[in-house]
Amino acid sequence: MAPPARPLLRAAPMPRERVCVGAIAGAYGVRGEVRLKSFCAESGAIADYGPLETEDGGRRFEVTLTRPASGGLAARLSGVSSKEEADALRGTRLYADRDRLPVLPDDEFYHADLIGLEMRDADGNSLGRVRAVLDHGAGDLLEVEAPGRQGSVLVPFTREIVPTVDLRAGLIIADPPEGLFD
Repeated sequence: MAPPARPLLRAAPMPRERVCVGAIAGAYGVRGEVRLKSFCAESGAIADYGPLETEDGGRRFEVTLTRPASGGLAARLSGVSSKEEADALRGTRLYADRDRLPVLPDDEFYHADLIGLEMRDADGNSLGRVRAVLDHGAGDLLEVEAPGRQGSVLVPFTREIVPTVDLRAGLIIADPPEGLFD
């Protein structure tokens, strides 16, 4: 029996005051709707955290979800009224102020909080830093940049392998499977 996965909200890395909660995948239809990819654990919650901003803070959007769409959600963004305007936003990441997001229980984390944390083994030896949190459907993986290695190491983010996450100390304690960091 596999150990339980750690629950996460799907949020991409960003400075501590804002969290990336989604991205615009392009136009949806011809009337200015967009196809929105949500990084939230409950995809529809993205509309609750608005207004959402572009990465540079140059544009703010109120989000109104209209229906499910292939690969995400169809939505109307304030100030976007044509297919051309919606298409021009393709690839734009959308950010919410951290204080608009729910406070999480002690054993749940935003991806943004894990990025950059140092990972150590139980003996205190540094294994590297978390570069990304990946979800390919079978459970979350921490992508760790290990010193002196070509490429990254993928560490399953389960309670068994990652028993301790200390956000205040900026530290993750891991008990990775033998050979993972060799």
